[in-house]
Amino acid sequence: MAGLSLYVGIIGNVISVLLFLSPVSTFWRIVKNGSTEEYESLPYICTLLNSSLWTYYGLIKPGELLVATVNGFGIIVEAVYVILFLIYAPKHVKGKTAILAGFLNFGFFGTAVLVTQLALEGEARTNAIGFLGAGLNIIMYGSPLAAMGTVVRSKSVEYMPFFLSFFSFLNGGVWTLYAFLLRDYFLGVPNGTGVLLGFIQLVLYGMYRNSKASKSVVIISPADEIEEGLQHEPLISAST
Repeated sequence: MAGLSLYVGIIGNVISVLLFLSPVSTFWRIVKNGSTEEYESLPYICTLLNSSLWTYYGLIKPGELLVATVNGFGIIVEAVYVILFLIYAPKHVKGKTAILAGFLNFGFFGTAVLVTQLALEGEARTNAIGFLGAGLNIIMYGSPLAAMGTVVRSKSVEYMPFFLSFFSFLNGGVWTLYAFLLRDYFLGVPNGTGVLLGFIQLVLYGMYRNSKASKSVVIISPADEIEEGLQHEPLISAST
């Protein structure tokens, strides 16, 4: 069983790395144009927080090193995304991004680490971080709902690329299996949610892949972000 969980975890890490790197094309465009345009920094800031929590979780819970390593990679990647946002965003957006990143990734995460280290021990500490990480994961897994709503209204999958949906579904499935093998419900519940939402996205893709967008539908920028591969993740965390 231990050997199988290790094998599944390695596969999950590979898929998670691909998901972490999925917004690269978006940031290549940002750097090339010298502007963040209408893109939002919140998804990257939240993914950075998510990766930080799961890295901490993987470090304090025995047997979860694979979770810690891939999310450690996610911290580096998402930090680069946030830094690029701070460089290329308009002045008023830079301020909001800096405040939000400071509050969530330093204030909130720092407080979580400090409180759990000083006030909790052993399994209670692990459970507290697991609850926080699972809650944030479920929220992030729910972010594609905006894209799914756009697909239904426009009858077009233009703003919900197949490979992003496919790898999100696959990522959730692999980490759900990994969680089942280790009996880790904090990993299993949010990733099980991700499998369900990923499956719904694939069903919608099959229904509307040959349809043309409705001209009466106005596509808003958050959906455009999802087209470019924003998770919103998971998502894109090893725990996702």
